[in-house]
Amino acid sequence: MAEWITTINNFVNGIVWGPPFMILLAGTGLYLTIRLGFFQFRYLRHAWHHSFGKFFRREMDTGDGSISPFEAVSSAMAATIGVGNIAGVATAIALGGPGAIFWMWVIALVGMATKMAEATLGVKYRQVNADGSVSGGVFWYIEKGLGPRWKWLAILYALFAGIAAFGIGNMVQSNTLSQAMDTAFGVPTWLSGIVALIAVGAVTLGGISRIAATASKVVPVMALIYITGSLVILFLHFDAIPGALKMIFVHAFEPAPAAGGFAGATVAEALRYGVARGIFSNEAGLGSASIIHAQARNKPFVQGFWGVWEVFIDTLVVCTMTALVILTTGAFTTGANGADLTATAFSTGLPGPGGYIVLISIIFFAYTTMLAWNFYGEKSWEYLFGERVVLPYRLLFLIFLFVGAVGGLELIWAVADTFNGLMAAPNLIALVLLAGVMAREKKDYFLGMGKPPKTDAK
Repeated sequence: MAEWITTINNFVNGIVWGPPFMILLAGTGLYLTIRLGFFQFRYLRHAWHHSFGKFFRREMDTGDGSISPFEAVSSAMAATIGVGNIAGVATAIALGGPGAIFWMWVIALVGMATKMAEATLGVKYRQVNADGSVSGGVFWYIEKGLGPRWKWLAILYALFAGIAAFGIGNMVQSNTLSQAMDTAFGVPTWLSGIVALIAVGAVTLGGISRIAATASKVVPVMALIYITGSLVILFLHFDAIPGALKMIFVHAFEPAPAAGGFAGATVAEALRYGVARGIFSNEAGLGSASIIHAQARNKPFVQGFWGVWEVFIDTLVVCTMTALVILTTGAFTTGANGADLTATAFSTGLPGPGGYIVLISIIFFAYTTMLAWNFYGEKSWEYLFGERVVLPYRLLFLIFLFVGAVGGLELIWAVADTFNGLMAAPNLIALVLLAGVMAREKKDYFLGMGKPPKTDAK
């Protein structure tokens, strides 16, 4: 039975994470970029001014919604800034060579438009419930934006997302956390599982308000620790940065030769792994972040600005830091892969504290990812079965969390990874069909301002 499931899953996985699907994801981002007049490039500074810039100016946003825009983006980034930034980038380099990072940047640049659309549509088509709470996300902008006849597509998305929440957003994370603690300190996996269960349960049983409040405090701190450690290493290896950047650009278009434990990589491999790992990291196209962005007290198009910067920070900042540390320290030639490669790079670049920075980051990244994905799964199952499923789901999520911490669940992980990819299909169809709505949202936004601001391009 297990072999039969594995065979089918491998076939489907090869499709959903294969080149044609990657092209569809990138193509949707490019299409939205064009329909929005290259907004993420022309108005990047404007998007900052009306998103993170408002936070620093202590301006408040009002309107329907359960949480602030900053709490919304922090919660969304709790899922995107995760193990993928540590292990995903390392895997891209180990299998695709340095040139994979170039293609990761490219997919992020068009993904900024995709995530902007997801955040905007999440707010525009959200459902305000009788008790004042808010429900939103891909399933709601499919049903309300495309009409009732498309509800079958919304149901498919909710089903895929609900299943993926137990794997990619739960067991994979708890297992990564428990294995890291076992390797570093000899902590039994069952003990890590119990601690994680209590820590996650204490937050998620309180609903989105508690998740958002926790994420808005933890995410900035964990990102700052990781970025600061990266910058220290890059400062100590400053003379190697030009060479690292040269490798990224050259090997995006030329094969990367074998060196040390690195087996070499073709241009096709650089493209494939760069795009796949980039999407895995920032989740632009999967639509998951729209579920939390829909909770924000904000106007639809303005909330989209936070989506632009979400991808920028996740991939163009955090992932780039990881890549440069791996390349400047020469760790990519050791033959290591995944989180081990990143840990090797940090330990080499900053002997002593470097390894602990990666360990601490893995723990916090995995923890916050579980918080965010708990909510993604909750809203998915709630869409399918109503509010009565919420409490049982929350409890079941904690049980699966513990199981993931103590067990080797490779088959479940692989199946969940496939469902994670399947989420993209309904979302991409909706984004393409609602691109005209996005264009009108942009037009109405600028008409409301009186005139468009000056572009960032000089």
